[in-house]
Amino acid sequence: MSLADLTRNSYHVGINASQWLDLCKQWVKQKGSSPDSPSVGPVISETILKLCGTYDADPVLQSYLKEALSSGLLPISVFVASFLQVASSSETHSASTLDRLCRLALDAHYASNLPPIGSLLLLTTPQSNILSTVHDALVFLRNAYSFPPSKFHRLSASASELATLLLSCTINIPHIPTTQAMLYLGEANDILHTVRLCSSVRQALETFALSLSLLIGDDAKAEREAQLIHTMQLGLGRNDVLGSNTEADTVTCSLLLHSLVSSRAGDYGAGSDLEAVALLMGTIRWTSWAPGVFYTQILLAALTCVAGSSSRDAHEDSFFIWKAFVLARLPRLLHMLEKTLERHGTNEHHAMHSAIATILQHSELPARCDKVQSRARNGEPSLESSNTQKPFLSQLIQQLRVVELVDQQFVVTMDPTLSSESVSRLQSEAAEHNSTLEIYLESKLTAESSEEDSQALLDRIRGDPGSHHFFATAVRRCLTAHFRTGDLEILSHLMKILYTHDFALDILSLHLKISDVLFDAVHLLTDYDCETVGDPQTASSHLGNIVLFVQVVLTKFRISTSTVKKGDRLLHTDFLRSSRIYHLDDLPPEAKSVFPAWFKAIFDSSSEGIDDTILRSTRPRTLLQMSATLFSQACIARQENRIDVDALRNGTSYFLEPLLHWTLVGVVHAMLFEIQQRGFVATHPLEVLRSLLLAPNCPRVVLRLCSPNILRLMCSKRAQVVNPGAPDIEAIKSRALQTLGVNTNGKWDDVCVLGSTAAQEAPSIAPEAFLHFPRREIREAFMLARERKGPHIDVMRCLTIVTPTKFLLLFWSELCAAASLGEIETCRRLATFVLVTPRSGAPPLLPLFVHNVLPILIARIDQQTGDVNTIIDLMITVVSTVLSAALHLEWAIQTVCGEQKAMTGQTSAMIARKLASDLRVQKISSQTSAVMLQRLSGLSTFITNFPVFAP
Repeated sequence: MSLADLTRNSYHVGINASQWLDLCKQWVKQKGSSPDSPSVGPVISETILKLCGTYDADPVLQSYLKEALSSGLLPISVFVASFLQVASSSETHSASTLDRLCRLALDAHYASNLPPIGSLLLLTTPQSNILSTVHDALVFLRNAYSFPPSKFHRLSASASELATLLLSCTINIPHIPTTQAMLYLGEANDILHTVRLCSSVRQALETFALSLSLLIGDDAKAEREAQLIHTMQLGLGRNDVLGSNTEADTVTCSLLLHSLVSSRAGDYGAGSDLEAVALLMGTIRWTSWAPGVFYTQILLAALTCVAGSSSRDAHEDSFFIWKAFVLARLPRLLHMLEKTLERHGTNEHHAMHSAIATILQHSELPARCDKVQSRARNGEPSLESSNTQKPFLSQLIQQLRVVELVDQQFVVTMDPTLSSESVSRLQSEAAEHNSTLEIYLESKLTAESSEEDSQALLDRIRGDPGSHHFFATAVRRCLTAHFRTGDLEILSHLMKILYTHDFALDILSLHLKISDVLFDAVHLLTDYDCETVGDPQTASSHLGNIVLFVQVVLTKFRISTSTVKKGDRLLHTDFLRSSRIYHLDDLPPEAKSVFPAWFKAIFDSSSEGIDDTILRSTRPRTLLQMSATLFSQACIARQENRIDVDALRNGTSYFLEPLLHWTLVGVVHAMLFEIQQRGFVATHPLEVLRSLLLAPNCPRVVLRLCSPNILRLMCSKRAQVVNPGAPDIEAIKSRALQTLGVNTNGKWDDVCVLGSTAAQEAPSIAPEAFLHFPRREIREAFMLARERKGPHIDVMRCLTIVTPTKFLLLFWSELCAAASLGEIETCRRLATFVLVTPRSGAPPLLPLFVHNVLPILIARIDQQTGDVNTIIDLMITVVSTVLSAALHLEWAIQTVCGEQKAMTGQTSAMIARKLASDLRVQKISSQTSAVMLQRLSGLSTFITNFPVFAP
């Protein structure tokens, strides 16, 4: 008699479970077998499961299984494998029977006090077999959700619990065949998009899907996407189109990171702690990613951006910016995000561990980062050798360890070379002085030092990303303290260091809210006067460095607004950009009263110069406002022979000294404007420019700020035709190019090529030419997305070229073109970024799109006679996604920042309410409106967020 016959006969004659178990043990002993033998456990499991299919939910059969599992005669791993094969097959089983059998496996696992890999699966099970078992569990999970809910069973909960435990065993997925990996990935994604899972199994399944996606090559994924695109489009009408995909999503996170870096000085840039964390939190919410998946996606995007950066351009060292952000700033933002998640009940202590482990399985991306780093190392000055010799990913893991996102044991496991915490030379020096690095850097920055010493210190800080946070904190402490006391000497010294070294400002902008620093500086400049100071000439010189610092920051970070705000206070910055030439009767009252005295002191050859009295009587902001007018009046006086050329040159020399050189930016721009208006026959403004710009003591910072506008004028056709080869013009061009670091070897044609855009005069530009940059920017974003690189769109620059409505119409046309190629997922992600991401100084685009542009698009679709299904699908996808993303961003801003405000101009609820109302009104006359309303009302998750669309 076989063991299967023994089991069947025992059941049919009514033998209880304990007696049956004794009979089985005797049979095993007589046959000389062991419980681990293939002729024991698998036979028992298969026999009883077949009986369960015939005698549904029989408690005797369940007791047989329970006794066999508890005794070890039937290993848990054997029963789980057999049960999943039966449960995922076409054999008919009731939901209650499947639930009880699944609970037997779960109870046996918990009773064993072993991890899943030791009970549900054997420790020696090959990963390929584990994946096969997990696939069976996913099929069972899908089938479990197909049964109608009932109070007599909890099958979906039991299946989710078992699937979660088995998914936890897929830590290191081997290099399985691509076809097999795509099968598993398709199953996982299908369940994620069609089944409303509980959070635990969803998180585990997303992590599993992401690991598979990384394992599959880009070409294979592209082929798969092309094959499934038709199915995906058909499914848009049936399933919710909210959230992001679980595959490696370089689009969503790359756009987010590029926004944080490119707008780092704005209200929602990397330098704004709470707002930046809120953007990260909002992304987690609308994508529905688990923390582990989000960390993997964000690190993949960060490494992709680093790998795509370059250090060859001296003006925009993108590798340095990305290295400083990814190594020094991003870990701290993620640390703040994790603390925020913990406060809201999400406790994923080892989420970063799984993210790092996933990335380490694929060495191609970190290797590309190392290649870029190696090229950059040759051109970077005085870098800390201990840092630059380490692989980029090792440096990132080290910084993640510093902020405690990973623990030391994990670090050693991943990279044994990081077994001991390395200390930079700066940290060692600080320790030798019994000081923290922050206080040590503050003392070095505020001490009297030569330019060479300052350069050496900042070069060392640049090469040590671990010191960037402490450098920024030291600068903030110093500025806060001395702005409060009004100590001009230290402020002047520090701000000169900062505006002289461009990368120092980049570091600050990644860690500090630049707008707060600007506000404090503008506040000082607005109210300051020299009336009570002991030495007004020295005070004026010190104040000049603060003026130049503000001008550099405003220009470098493209801050175009005329005000700065801190709390409820608002200050104007117009006087710091002033290049206006006033008519004498139109001068501001304060300037009008002191203007004659200043003109006489500067341009009258009989004057004794600028004395303390005139400095005490004039506020610095007044001097900034009237400096351009002083030179304009001097040029008029020279033209009328009221002053001679020596008087003009002597007056100009005052502005080349520290006493007044901080007013030169406005003066140079005013003289350029005069030449532009009057042509190069304006000899006296040209003489002023020559005297200022070609002087050996002309401040380099002034040349940096003015050179783009200088070249724009000197590269114009008028300059080449009217005064070709004039010595003064050629010398000014060369000086400007030298300041910008452009080497043309004296070839004027090269200059024209470099400044081809600037060389074009406005009347010669066709109106449609203004669309070239925005269109190119959008198309390059799609191209980078197709190549699995980090896409980016400079929306702010696009909006300075075309109006918001024209930009949105152009953007939609490019979305339609991409959607026709099957790239709806990429369209959805790009549209979410463009329409939802808040931007300082730019109008909110979401309400403009929904209320102004969408009606235009709907009317166009109604008038089309061809197939418009793809365009309507795209429109529904975009509308549902951007409204949901805006809702989650509002929640994140309110939760993280404690502010309840509409980031997109109006709340998402208000936008949705008006859209629903408009669609209902238009559905009678507009077929597109009727279809949109019907389809949106069929998206369950969307209706949950916006019940105003409910039918």
